[in-house]
Amino acid sequence: MVASGRSRREGTTVVGADRVLQPAVRGVRRLVGPPALWLRRRVVDEAQDRMRGTRTARWTELEELGLAAPDRVRYVPSPWAALGRVLPRREVSERDVFVDFGAGMGRVVLAAAGYPFRRVVGVELSAELAEVARRNVERRRDRLVCPDVRIVACDATEFEVPDDLTVAYFFNPFRGAIFRTVVDRLIASVDASPRVLRIVYLDPFEERALLDTGRVRLVRSARGRRPGREWSRRHSVHLYELTP
Repeated sequence: MVASGRSRREGTTVVGADRVLQPAVRGVRRLVGPPALWLRRRVVDEAQDRMRGTRTARWTELEELGLAAPDRVRYVPSPWAALGRVLPRREVSERDVFVDFGAGMGRVVLAAAGYPFRRVVGVELSAELAEVARRNVERRRDRLVCPDVRIVACDATEFEVPDDLTVAYFFNPFRGAIFRTVVDRLIASVDASPRVLRIVYLDPFEERALLDTGRVRLVRSARGRRPGREWSRRHSVHLYELTP
């Protein structure tokens, strides 16, 4: 009986210690988890670049490019699998046209060119990054499914939205007034040439501005991997529809 009683007390002590330590453990995971995931992602990204013979993994601050300004965001490449998480290939046909706003070095352009799009366009503010993207496309040209892939170096607010655009992609490339201007141009394009325009948005920082237009609805989403709700939310990818 004594041994049994001691065992119960030890069990109670362990449970009590767990309850005390759990908040501390969660705090450590929040601090250590995200950097560890970022490091893993960088290693995987560079390995996949080497396998493809491309160069897309280098993160670039806008100060390095002389382009720093309010509402602009540094270049960080999307995960290679981001597009496929919410847009399966079976939902794309040769009638569809894709534009990546903030294409950087062209990673998502390359991913989209693996779909049967009629045309894939990358819009990039930096002429330097746009040139890297063009070289990446040329290295992979004979392996792409889409026959028409191009990179346009220009400000997204000045890009003439094609009247046949059906899928627009954003990885939080800009915010505030810039984002609202681009969305207004998408809406104007749909009004001028009625069609359903799908929007893929990774790390949807300006989701409220998108939904507040009253013209856009959320279709589906895929949340980012843990640790932590905030990390998961910020690394989620959403698919929306903009309708006439």
